[in-house]
Amino acid sequence: MTNRQHILHRLQEAGFVLDAFTEEQQEVLEGLSPQELSLLLDIKNRLDEVGPEVQAHAEIAGGALF
Repeated sequence: MTNRQHILHRLQEAGFVLDAFTEEQQEVLEGLSPQELSLLLDIKNRLDEVGPEVQAHAEIAGGALF
């Protein structure tokens, strides 16, 4: 597995839907440095941690944002 394939694999494992990105966007992701990949995965993890609470509020409030 090349480094570029490894990066996409790590992103996919983290829950990124790679099909949602254009080919050009995937090329940008493939070129991430190890530090950039780590930061992106950390940000995604933190967003996921608060995601269910935000989603629950949206469902309870009928989609109203507060």
